Amino acid sequence: MRPGGALLALLASLLLLLRLFWGSTEAPPRPRLLMEENREATHGTHAALRMLRSPATLPPRAMNSTYPSEKSLQLTERCTNLQDGFKTLSNKTRRYSEDDYLQIVTHVQRCPWKRQVEEHENFRAKLASCCDAAQNFIVSQNNTPVGTNMTYEVESKNEILIRENIFNMFPVSQPFVEHPYNQCAVVGNGGILNKSLCGAEIDKSDFVFRCNLPPTTGDASKDVGSKTNLVTVNPSIIKLKYGNLKEKKAIFLEDIATYGDAFLLLPAFSFRANTGTSFKVYHTLKESKARQKVIYFHPKYLRNLALFWRTKGVTEYRLSSGLMITSVAVELCENVKLYGFWPFSKTVHDIPVSHHYYDNNLPKRGFHEMPKEYRQILQLHMKGILKLQFSKCQIA
Repeated sequence: MRPGGALLALLASLLLLLRLFWGSTEAPPRPRLLMEENREATHGTHAALRMLRSPATLPPRAMNSTYPSEKSLQLTERCTNLQDGFKTLSNKTRRYSEDDYLQIVTHVQRCPWKRQVEEHENFRAKLASCCDAAQNFIVSQNNTPVGTNMTYEVESKNEILIRENIFNMFPVSQPFVEHPYNQCAVVGNGGILNKSLCGAEIDKSDFVFRCNLPPTTGDASKDVGSKTNLVTVNPSIIKLKYGNLKEKKAIFLEDIATYGDAFLLLPAFSFRANTGTSFKVYHTLKESKARQKVIYFHPKYLRNLALFWRTKGVTEYRLSSGLMITSVAVELCENVKLYGFWPFSKTVHDIPVSHHYYDNNLPKRGFHEMPKEYRQILQLHMKGILKLQFSKCQIA
């Protein structure tokens, strides 16, 4: 068998299972493989492709009074097999086709979701064992005393000496004293949120995480909510959007005022270039007596978290802030729901979707591995560890 042949046979089998599970009453499957490999790997696989594209024949349904319960059992079996097949693929594919990925998401949406307490506890225990967000998520005076030579997360050959002036910026201990929170919302910035009407549902959460200073006022609030307990801040936003807090400092303070008394979370110790900007945010808020409080990711926590996800197949340069915060939420919350996590250019109904709900600016290629991250999040959804909101929210 040629290199990659076994993998492609596995891919073909998974999609054939999907065809068999949901039957020929659906729209015809898309004519591409679930995951794209390079041309060399796909050479000689015409038989597998023909098998994927051929119509599936379902056995006749038993027409008797027990059919409703049988249908329920069949659906459960289909969803279990889908989860097992997706799990097998997770760590073996290198590239993916968006159209075929959307086909998988369509099938995942059909599976009823139920929180699985044991799965959640087991996964949370694994995260706590490697990373322990409750104690190590942010830099505090308790975990980083004066005199510490702190190693940067990414530029690990570089250190920064924690002198007293830096130490005094840190909270005494981890500030999330009320954890575990019951219901948490992690709000991504995907364009799928537009016209979702999820705002009211998000605002009912006990704790709301957001990423990279997104807008939450005006018309956007009905889709994304306005409540914010923690929001991440990419230092590049401070430099590019707010002029490094020089001439645009007033605009920055006006914008962050919409977050109430939220924590502003910055990666001050990921790259040396982030440190000065992150400290400047702290001093700006302190001088202005703003309600928000600045906290910093602990670089050791982020390194350990990256190692944890590397064992799951997420191997790119750096984790996205969305996956970082999702990981934190699983540890700090009993129930986690994700909104606006959608790395695709269209919906499952082929309707175009902007990259963000507020713009269509695309990220740098190769910096984050969104498809691999999304596969992991889909698995957490299918296992009942967290719930992904795929579509519009129901209005009570």
